[in-house]
Amino acid sequence: MHLADLVNEEFAEAVETIYKSKGRVVITGIGKSANIATKIVATLNSTGTPAIFMHAADAIHGDLGTILKDDVVICISKSGNTPEIKVLVPLIKGRGNTLVAITSNRESFLGVQANYVLHAYAEKEACPNNLAPTTSTTAQLVIGDALAMALLDLRGFSSKDFARFHPGGSLGKKLYLRVSDLTSLNECPQVHPDTDVKKVIIEISEKLLGVTAVVEDQKIVGIITDGDLRRMLTKEDSIKGLTARDIMSANPKRINNDAMAVEAMEIMDKHGITQILAEENGVYCGVVHIHNLTKEGII
Repeated sequence: MHLADLVNEEFAEAVETIYKSKGRVVITGIGKSANIATKIVATLNSTGTPAIFMHAADAIHGDLGTILKDDVVICISKSGNTPEIKVLVPLIKGRGNTLVAITSNRESFLGVQANYVLHAYAEKEACPNNLAPTTSTTAQLVIGDALAMALLDLRGFSSKDFARFHPGGSLGKKLYLRVSDLTSLNECPQVHPDTDVKKVIIEISEKLLGVTAVVEDQKIVGIITDGDLRRMLTKEDSIKGLTARDIMSANPKRINNDAMAVEAMEIMDKHGITQILAEENGVYCGVVHIHNLTKEGII
């Protein structure tokens, strides 16, 4: 049987109940199911559904106070008949909380007592002895992830919301970090098209980005990189009289200062360049260097 076939009307009703709840989701289990519970809690929290883990053994030894009045409790158990579950379930029901079961056995004590059963069916474990929780825990995880994604969809949880919940990780930065956040960290090297090459070399050296924009009337007209300088020196016997206009690359790749930093990375990767110039409303703003992207974990 495919797990997709088990995402049924009862699953939808459980999702709707959690969505409408004024409380949190408390997820409990024991053994390997407890490990799965902690992962599902993390997924729910990161996608907009407040959740907390409560170990089933600890719950019956004092931690039952974790559950608040409006919380929905999800209990994970392959058999649904472990001693801890048999003690815990009546206590949850007695408090009036909605109980959702994730179990392989609908006819178990847990399955019969639960308000909703999310059937994590596992006919046989991958373990040769059919003992170590393997297939069953995978099924539990799949059901939990499906639950989280259904709630995410109901909440209209967007990539911007995801970024707010993940501000410190590289994934979150890809969703919120903008070019302007990087150009503001750097110097803003620029020369005029008529600037003497010696002054161009000084500008590139002082600004430490290996590049300078060639700017006229605040607009980008070209770019000069360390590579351009090396190529010039191999071709010219003397740099006297040379200007930025003579050695610049016209119409360089550029990006809007309000664009996402990951877009800058994609352009740089596509064209094999290590810097890109930024502009806003046609006005030169600064430089994004590949080292900025590396430091921020975008690459």
